[in-house]
Amino acid sequence: MRIAAFTGSFDPYTIGHDDIVRRALPLFDRIVIGVGYNEHKQYMQPPEERCKLIRSYYKNEPKIEVVAYNDLTVDFCRRVEAQYIIKGVRTLKDFEYEQEMAEINRRLSGVETICFFASPELAHISSSMVRELAHFGKDVADFLPKHP
Repeated sequence: MRIAAFTGSFDPYTIGHDDIVRRALPLFDRIVIGVGYNEHKQYMQPPEERCKLIRSYYKNEPKIEVVAYNDLTVDFCRRVEAQYIIKGVRTLKDFEYEQEMAEINRRLSGVETICFFASPELAHISSSMVRELAHFGKDVADFLPKHP
C-alpha cells in the first residue's frame, strides 16, 4: 500500500493545497494530510478547527485522512506509515527549502519526498498572503477550496 503524507500548517488551507492533493490522489492508496502546529506560534485557527475544515473538503474521498501533529514530520510519517511526503513547490525559494528538508527527512527515516510544482494559475497563492488579506478584512473566498 502506497501511503503519502501531505504536511504543513495549512493556516489557511488554500486552493493551491487542494490542487496538489487532487493531483497526487491517483498516485497513492492513501493520503494523510498532516496539519502541523507548534504551541509557540500564533495561528488564525487552532489545529482541530483547521483539521475539521480540511476534512469537510474531502468528506466524499475515502482515500484521504486529516490528522493534527506537533512533532517532526518524519515521526508523523512513521506513525501513519507513510513512505512518501508530498510537497508543493511554487518558487525557486520553495524548491531550495524543500530540497534541503527532503535530504534531511530521507537521511533520518528513509521517507522520500515527492514535489509537485504549483499549477501556474495558482502559483501566486500562499497561506501567508491569504492570512494577510484576511487580517485586513479582504474577501479571501476565491483563494479557499469550495465545499462539495
